[in-house]
Amino acid sequence: MPSFEELHIQPSIARVLDQRGWTPDAATARDVAPTAARGHNLVAVTPPIPAYAAPALAGILSRVERGKPALILVPSVQLEEWGALISDLAQGATLSVQIGRGPSRAMRRLRGESLDVLVTTLETALQLVARSALRMETVGALVLAWPESLLDEDSVMPLMQDLPREAQRVIYTAEPARVNTWVDRYARKALTVGTEPLEAGPLGPVRTVATPWNRRAQALADVIELVDPASLVVWTADRGQHESIRRLIAGSQSDLQLAMGDAPAANTIIAFDLPARDRLEQLLGAGEVILLVPTGTESYVARIAAPRRPLQLPGPLDTARWAESLRRQEIQSMIESGQGSRALLTLAPLFERYDAPSVAAALFELWHGAAKAGPAPASAPRPSETAKVYVGAGKKDGVTANDLVAVLTKELRFDRTQIGRIELRDGYSLIELPAEEAERLAGQLNGTTIRRKRVSARVDRGPTRPPREEGDARSRPARRTNSR
Repeated sequence: MPSFEELHIQPSIARVLDQRGWTPDAATARDVAPTAARGHNLVAVTPPIPAYAAPALAGILSRVERGKPALILVPSVQLEEWGALISDLAQGATLSVQIGRGPSRAMRRLRGESLDVLVTTLETALQLVARSALRMETVGALVLAWPESLLDEDSVMPLMQDLPREAQRVIYTAEPARVNTWVDRYARKALTVGTEPLEAGPLGPVRTVATPWNRRAQALADVIELVDPASLVVWTADRGQHESIRRLIAGSQSDLQLAMGDAPAANTIIAFDLPARDRLEQLLGAGEVILLVPTGTESYVARIAAPRRPLQLPGPLDTARWAESLRRQEIQSMIESGQGSRALLTLAPLFERYDAPSVAAALFELWHGAAKAGPAPASAPRPSETAKVYVGAGKKDGVTANDLVAVLTKELRFDRTQIGRIELRDGYSLIELPAEEAERLAGQLNGTTIRRKRVSARVDRGPTRPPREEGDARSRPARRTNSR
């Protein structure tokens, strides 16, 4: 049996692969890892789950060179999953990894030339390129995850046009037929690993549970509580989530079995990661199957599994019913304990005038409303520290205060009440914003288009105190200041 080192994987990264349950003789690792480690182009056909990319990522991370960062482009809903996987693989290697949730921090690190791996979305990468922070001509490897989820295949053109011919391209897809154009255009001569059996129909029946990516573990616990299986197997693509699953379910399922590869027979098998079609066939032969379906993977599940029966987990309505039940128990306990005699004396005149249910309903509304509202808050104070953000567009460009407010509130989703004074000058504008938000908002404003003009933005002078304390001559007329 070959070793990971013989597949050109660094020892520190190989140890993480081994801990996650990958073996060098597994078909996927044996075909993918050395191809990625040698820098060749690769197309991997897998279910749309990041865990399947571990062997190829291990190969890419093993050959990253200083000054030639690897760029990993992933769907926004999977960003945290990919970031956790890559950070795990790189933990023993001397590699700097940045999860690009927005352009600001990634821009700083890229300009400081201290970044080896950038994991981000296509939208953030395009912003970084537009601001000249990400120079595609220096990228050594590009990973594109599930390009079939993009609405427009030309959306990656600004990135690909400056990518060097010798830069490695790796594409992960769950629908190979839909990415042929991508492969022909951007990853020629790529080795394709894995196939989708087009002639085979879906398998079933299965139960499905829709869940956000960041709630898969909680959804698993909810499913176990709901179905209460006599015996249970939780199947995963690798062992990366086993520890967190054990910690979450400890005590609720004494005979829990965690499996990857072939699943043992059980009353219920929950697929924490989506399986490939041939693996689903094996799971169905071992017991009743429940698939956790993260956001964005619904079309893949529809292709491999049918019939599908959705399993409804407890939702907001169930939570509300439970809360009302607790309130009824609290009132019942009060009545049975004999407490409340003083309240009866207070309410006696009301009972003579109104029927008892009406009085009780009014008291309940007052009680519930007071508990919900809490103490009456004072009017929300404005932040004690503000900063001015410079925007490179002003009166000569036809920009109005309403234009700037619209960009902040509609495009950046910023609270209108937190926007302070807006100063419009001929060639630029100054916007007063909370100091703790100014840097982030300036980064997001930079490169946006206002009145058909692409604008630059930056924090103008740092935090300032409110005008009364500072007496800023530029922000207040001198005559008014002197009069006070």
